[in-house]
Order: sequence, then structure tokens, then C-alpha cells
Amino acid sequence: MKRDFIDLWNVDPDEGWKIVKDTLKAKENNLKSNTLSGKNIALLFTKPSTRTRVSFEVAINHLGGNSFFMQEGHLQLSRGEDVQDTARTLSRYVDGVIVRNHSHTWLEEFSKWASVPVINALTDKSHPCQILSDVFTLYERFGEDIKNLKIAYVGDGNNVCNTWLVGTGLFGLNLFVATPEGFEPNSYYFQAGEDLAKMTDGNIYLTNNPFEAVKEADVVYTDVWVSMGEEKKEEVTEVFKPFQINGELLSYAKDTVLVMHCLPAKKGQEITSDVFEKHADFIFTQAENRLHAQKSLLDFIYKKSHS
Repeated sequence: MKRDFIDLWNVDPDEGWKIVKDTLKAKENNLKSNTLSGKNIALLFTKPSTRTRVSFEVAINHLGGNSFFMQEGHLQLSRGEDVQDTARTLSRYVDGVIVRNHSHTWLEEFSKWASVPVINALTDKSHPCQILSDVFTLYERFGEDIKNLKIAYVGDGNNVCNTWLVGTGLFGLNLFVATPEGFEPNSYYFQAGEDLAKMTDGNIYLTNNPFEAVKEADVVYTDVWVSMGEEKKEEVTEVFKPFQINGELLSYAKDTVLVMHCLPAKKGQEITSDVFEKHADFIFTQAENRLHAQKSLLDFIYKKSHS
């Protein structure tokens, strides 16, 4: 039976922790696996990509597989071919499809018709591979104490924020989310995170006050204010200015605070250049860990799909 990874709730808490702990093995080169030997994995992307594309291609190669990149604009999809026809066609050729596009609804439809595993590499609603990697990044630093951290997400309630809500519930973490009024995360993802948190003793708090979220925080996380494909008027970004990660805001956090950013960064908007550079080593460790987490995820998905 095939396993898809469209949202974080496609794995249960035990499976999530297995992937995270196996990521450490992958990073230490102790995940000896040729799970993808002889397999061809397609990367079907609409949106531009640096970290996601390269990390997946290298991870597939490390697991013995072959990857190839397809830009949606070069396929018959761009001429109106039905999503279900594309999914059924590709399923006859390849052993899995990794999708990065604008529409979560489109991805759900694609996965419904595909007979091979489908992995979400980013949609407008969800970015599960990013948060899986981010949780590992904190686990790598703090171990089991990750559950005692205060994590503050500050900025736009976008796809990354949505997925942090689910990740908090899945892994039993403590998350404070601060967004401007009217830019809160998706209520469906909030409820999914809350439901999972009841099982794992996680805690989710929403506020419109960035100082409340950051107060005594161990980790402060941010993302761009304007995501790819969004047409927000320039004056709308004015409401985000109090949510900038700068020295003043971070003064409310713990002295040992770590700053995370999923990249790319718009320095001078959601984060100042000086704060970014001060925390650059941890931010780029976070970026590196995409490779290791996706290697672990692929190993898990393909072992489960053939068990």
C-alpha cells in the first residue's frame, strides 16, 4: 500500500519521532539504506526552488535512486491536461512524485489519482518537509528537552506557520504564534494541531502581540511576509513592521535565544541583516538538515509502501 506525505498528519507521533531520530543517523552517515535502488523519482515543480530541489535530488541519489526534474510549464498540464490524467500517466513511468506548487487542493487531487507515493514539497497551505526538518534541527541541539522549549513563530500565518501548528501537536511541543490581525494561520490546521496536541501534551497559543510571543522564548522563528505567488499591496506590509525580528524584539527573549528562518530571507523586512548574520550558522544548519530529514523521510515512505 502506498504512503503519501501531503500533510504532517500523514504520519502519527511515533512515526514522526522515528523519522526525526533516523535523520540523526542519516546526518552521521549511519542510515545505511538503498531503499530507492532502481527507482525513478520525479520532481514536479511549479515554483522556483533552491533548498527543496537540491536536497531532494541529493537525498534520492544517496538512497540509490534516480531523480529527474520537471517544470510544470513544460508539461501538457500547461495546456490544460487534467490533473488526474497527468497523475495516472506519471504513475505508469515513475516510482514516486515530489510536488511543489501553488495549490494544495491540486496536490490532494493529484495524490488521489496517483498510484505511486506523492510527497508535498510545498503548497500554499502546507510545507511538511520543512517543519519535519526544523523539528529535527531542534532535536539535534536539545534532544528530549525540545518538549520544554518555548518556540515563537512571528510573522505571516502562512503555509509554514500552518504546518508548525500541526508539528507542535504531532511532536508535543510548545508554540506561540504571533501574527498581525487578519493574517492568522488557517483554522483547519490550527484545529488539526490542537487535536494532535491532546494526545501528545503539546500547547499552541495564538496572539497578535509579538512581544508576548517572544517573551522568554528559547527559539524565535520567522518567514517572509509575502510568499511566492501572493499579490499583497506594498502598504499591507506596514502591518508587519512590529513583527520584524530585530534586536529590540529579541531583547524580550532569553539571552540564549536561537533564531530560525526557512529561507529565502528578505533582510530588512521580516528580519534585520544584523540579527540574521548573528544567527546565520544555526539558520544554515537548519537549511542543511533539509537533506538529512528528506533522506530519512524517503527511506520511511518507501519501506512502508512496500511492507
